[in-house]
Amino acid sequence: MMLADARLPVGGHVHSAGLEPALAAGMPANRVFDYLLGRAHSVSLVEAGTAVVARHVALPATADSVAAGLAAVESAWAARTPSRALREVSRSLGRGYLRLGTRLWPGHPGIDACSAAPSPLSRPVVLGAIAAAANLDAESLVRLVIYDDAQTVAAALLKLAPIDPAIPAGWVLRACGEVDHLVAAIAALTSPDAIPASGAPQTEEWAESHSLTTQRLFRA
Repeated sequence: MMLADARLPVGGHVHSAGLEPALAAGMPANRVFDYLLGRAHSVSLVEAGTAVVARHVALPATADSVAAGLAAVESAWAARTPSRALREVSRSLGRGYLRLGTRLWPGHPGIDACSAAPSPLSRPVVLGAIAAAANLDAESLVRLVIYDDAQTVAAALLKLAPIDPAIPAGWVLRACGEVDHLVAAIAALTSPDAIPASGAPQTEEWAESHSLTTQRLFRA
């Protein structure tokens, strides 16, 4: 519950889960629920699958045995995230989660492996390592990732196109419910090759354009 709390200071306040670029590109605010649903069926599944496999990799006993596995998961995630802008933002968010992880679970092999990585790891990979350290089960991790993505959009909407907060809260609940039947299958993943590759090309394009914009509230 704490990991999915928007008040946790891990960098989510600079991230709109692509909503600001979408609105700037002309998507009307009354289509935000459709946007949430689209992400739940695409981006969120990639992120959740990545986190679950990273969690699986981070369960062994030593940091050395974990490091190579997390590197493979990171490569699989990057191959499914073509946008350089989105990769950079995710790795920035990953650094925030890693600061949290090193403070709360010092010495855990998964956390140590993330800290020792030659370059910053993405948010879902670090989150998977944290899940291993926190003894969070795989299904709970999948639901956390899907919820967090939808809630990030909802929170950003209240800053970008303010509406009654009860409305996006209902959208989040519905979007999460629409993909709940997929949770068990995603939670069972153990190989980087099995991570879903359901991309969102329009989101990638919007993110690249947004990264060149100087007047923006969120990085992505």
